[in-house]
Amino acid sequence: MMKKPGMDERILVCVYYGPNGERLIRRGHQMASMLDCPYYILTVDPLPFDEFDADKSAYVESWQELADELGAEAFFLRDDEKRPSAKVIKEVAYEHNITQIIVGQTAQSRWEEITKGSFINVLLREIPFADLHVVSVARTVKSEEEGMYEKGVRAYLVKEKDGYRVSFTMSKGCEFEGIFFKEIGTDFNNGIFKFMHDHKMCQVHVHDDQIEETGTVERIAEEKHVQ
Repeated sequence: MMKKPGMDERILVCVYYGPNGERLIRRGHQMASMLDCPYYILTVDPLPFDEFDADKSAYVESWQELADELGAEAFFLRDDEKRPSAKVIKEVAYEHNITQIIVGQTAQSRWEEITKGSFINVLLREIPFADLHVVSVARTVKSEEEGMYEKGVRAYLVKEKDGYRVSFTMSKGCEFEGIFFKEIGTDFNNGIFKFMHDHKMCQVHVHDDQIEETGTVERIAEEKHVQ
C-alpha cells in the first residue's frame, strides 16, 4: 500500500502572547492540509496560569477554540515554565515526532529569555531533526479590550441554591478555583471569571458576585464529578 505524501510529517506551531498567534495557527493548518498530516499548537510562558492577565488568558482561550475549529491534534499550554523556550519546544517536538516547526518572525522579541536575533539560531541548533518555517507577522497591536479589567485575583465559584457566586476565600461548596478579572470603574464585583477544566480554559461573566451562565457552570461541574 502506498503512503500518503505527508504521512510521516508532523507540524508544530509555536505561538506566543499577541494577535499574531491566529495567523500562525492558520498557516499551520494550511500546511497540514497540503501535506495531509497532523499538527500541534504550543505556547510557553514563564508565568503560572493563575498570574495571566485578562488579555493573555483571552488569547489562550481563542487559540484553544481555533485549534478545535481547525482540527489541530492538540493544543499544549506549558505555563510556569522556567526553562528556555527553545528547550521546551525541543522536548515537545521530540515527544510527538515533529518534522516541521512554525514560528513567527518577531518571535525573538516575544520569548522572554531570547536576545535579539538569537532565537532562530537557538532553535536550529537545538532541533536539527525538524525543518523550521519562519512566518512573517505584523507587529503586535493593542487589544481593543486592553485596560477594561483590573489585574486578576484568585477566586472561587461557590454553589448556592439559585446558582453560583464568586468568593475570594476557600470554603465549603467551592466548585472551581480560578481568576477573577474585575471591570475597571465599577464598585461591584462585575467582570469575568476564568478557570481550567479538562485542560481547557473556561470563562463566565460575573454580575454583582453572581455568575450569569449558571447552566454552563452546572454542566462543567457535572463533568468534573463524573471524572
